Amino acid sequence: MKTIKYLWTLCLALAAFTLTACSDDDNGGSSAAMQINQIYLENVDDEVNQDRPVEFARLGQLLRIEGSGFSGLKKIYVNGYETYFNNALMTDNNVWVTLNAATPIDKADADVRNTIVFYKNDNNKLVYEFTIRAAAPAVTSVDNTLPKAGETVTVYGANLQETTKVTLPDGTEITDGIRNDADGKWYSFTVPSSADLTKSGSITSEGANGTAKSPTYFNDFGNFITDFDGNGELGSWSATYGTDDLVDDPLNTGRGKVALLAPQSLLDAGGLDAGGNGKYWATAGNDNANDDWSRMYTTIPAETSASDLAIQFDIYCPEPWDLTGQLEISLQNNLNGYGWGSAPTKYSAEYTNTATVWVPWLNTEDGSHTAWSTGERWQTITIPMTAFGNYDPEKAPDVTFQKIVEDRNGGSYRNFVLFLANSDLEFSDDIKYKASTFNLKIYVDNFRVVSTKSITVKDFNDDETATE
Repeated sequence: MKTIKYLWTLCLALAAFTLTACSDDDNGGSSAAMQINQIYLENVDDEVNQDRPVEFARLGQLLRIEGSGFSGLKKIYVNGYETYFNNALMTDNNVWVTLNAATPIDKADADVRNTIVFYKNDNNKLVYEFTIRAAAPAVTSVDNTLPKAGETVTVYGANLQETTKVTLPDGTEITDGIRNDADGKWYSFTVPSSADLTKSGSITSEGANGTAKSPTYFNDFGNFITDFDGNGELGSWSATYGTDDLVDDPLNTGRGKVALLAPQSLLDAGGLDAGGNGKYWATAGNDNANDDWSRMYTTIPAETSASDLAIQFDIYCPEPWDLTGQLEISLQNNLNGYGWGSAPTKYSAEYTNTATVWVPWLNTEDGSHTAWSTGERWQTITIPMTAFGNYDPEKAPDVTFQKIVEDRNGGSYRNFVLFLANSDLEFSDDIKYKASTFNLKIYVDNFRVVSTKSITVKDFNDDETATE
C-alpha cells in the first residue's frame, strides 16, 4: 500500500512539473521575437532543387519558412489573407504553408500587398516583405503582328496584370503609355518610331506576375503566302481577280497594295447577290516556287504540329459587318462546296479537305450574331491550322506541317485561294441566317503561315535562387 501511495505521489509531482514546463514554454514562445532567415519553395518535381531558396512564390505553391521564434505562432496572413498552416508540423525554426488560391494579388490593399504577417499576439507579430504572384503570365494572341510605327499592338492572354515593360525583338524597350486590363487579359502599347520593324521574334513583357513572351510571329515576314506586293504571285484565270483589282491601302499606313473581298468593279455593279460567291483571290499554283511551302522548313520545322501553326492575315473593315457574307479560305484549289458547314471545311477520310470559313459576326459557341468592325485600323486575324478540314485535331491529332505541305504538293492544284461566300448560314435547326446582297468594303492583306507555339518563361535560371 505504501508503494502504491508513493507512486501516486510521484505521478502527481511529474504531472505538475510537466504542466509548469509547458506553461513556461508557451509563455516563452509567445514572447520570443520571430526572425525570418530564408523562404524556400518545396517542389518534389524540381529536378534541380526540391528545397529552393526563393524571393517570390505563386499561388498554390508550398513554402518552407526558415527562421526562429515560431513557437506560439497563431496566424499567418499573406497579402492580408489568413492562410492555413499545420502547427503540428511547425517547429521553432520552420513553418510550412501553402499559398491559398483565394489570396488576392492585384486586388490586395497596398499596405499589405507582397507581405507575409506572422502573428502571435497584438504585441508580437512580424511583417515580412515577400513577392506574391498569381499563376505565370501567358500570351494567347497578338493584334497586330505586322505593325507600322505609331500603330497600336494589343497582346492577349492571362495574368498579364500591371505590365510595366515591353521589349520588342530588336531590343526596343517600352515603359511609357502601356495600357493594362485590370483582369490581366490584355495589355497594349504604341509602336515607337525608333523600333526596327525588320527584326522578328517574340514580344517580351514584364508585369506583376513575372515575364511573358509571345510566339515568335511578331514582324515575321519570312513565310508569306501573298502580300499582293510581289511576295506570292497571283494566279490568273477566268475564276480569279487579278492585279488590276488591287487597290492602295486606304489608310496610307505603308502596306502597299491590298485586296477588297468584293472588288470595286463588283461593288459598282451593285454588290454580291445573296447565294453567290465572289471570284477567287488565288496564288499562282503548281509551277510557282512560292507555292511549294517546303521552302518554309528553314523557319518552321517539318515536324511542327498543326496545333502550333496558323494562317495570319490583316484586315480593315471600317463599317459594321453583320448577318451576311463569309470569308472562305482553302489551302488548295479543290473545292466542291462553299460556305459555312460545307464539306470542304470538314474532316474526310476519303478526300483531302483543306478549307475553313471565317465569319467574324457569328458567335460560334451559341450561334448569336454581333456586328463586327475593326474601326479605323488594320487588325491581325489568326486562324489555327486545325480549323482547316482534314486537320481537325479530334479526327487527325498527329498532323504535322510536313503533312500539310505534302497534301498541297500532291494535290491537282496547289493554289491558295480566298474569296467571299454569300450563301445562307445554318448554324442549327433553330438558328439560320438568310443571306442578302453584300456591298461592304472590306480590305485584306499579308496572308502568311506562322508558328503559334507558346513560349514558357521559367521562373528560375540555372542557378538555384529566384530573382525578380
